[in-house]
Amino acid sequence: MVTHGRPSLAPEIDQFRAQFERVSADADALTAALSDEQFTWRPGQDSWSIAECLDHLNATARVYLPALDEGIADAIRGGVYGEGPFKYNWLGRLSVRFSEMRVRFKAPEDMQPAPGRSRREILAAFRAYQVQYVARLRQANGVDLARARVRVPVTSWLRIPLGSGFAVMVAHSQRHLAQARRVTEAEHFPSH
Repeated sequence: MVTHGRPSLAPEIDQFRAQFERVSADADALTAALSDEQFTWRPGQDSWSIAECLDHLNATARVYLPALDEGIADAIRGGVYGEGPFKYNWLGRLSVRFSEMRVRFKAPEDMQPAPGRSRREILAAFRAYQVQYVARLRQANGVDLARARVRVPVTSWLRIPLGSGFAVMVAHSQRHLAQARRVTEAEHFPSH
């Protein structure tokens, strides 16, 4: 089936697309009315600001998108195609669950928020990365998301199903947006 000159997305791919678009809309809704002071305010010395939560997601995307590219390209080269719904292995399911959990640990150095980035830079990059995730989904349309594999950047020896890789990025983004929302609820959050 083709709609508007493009092949339609497989249902599971389309669900991921909607989730990435929701992440982008949620970030816009969260940050739209914030002052610069509110955007960069930290609830504690060891806590991230809203800006840092979003910039961490940007840094994660810079590291993770090439891994998705590699997984998609390998699947296409290998002819790993299939139609869903897909059933993911225990490692893929565990990876997603871990990404959903509110477990606090230090992000790897290459996924740390960068100091000194402007609000405009952070938000523009965030929106652009959500668009890039959707572009990867379009590239993966028709690929067997359960059999295709993606390397997990924080543990490069670990490979999970490609669909689990997309789900991990959605869950990770949702978790850090929830963290950013909690900043607005913290005691002493600036009133303007």
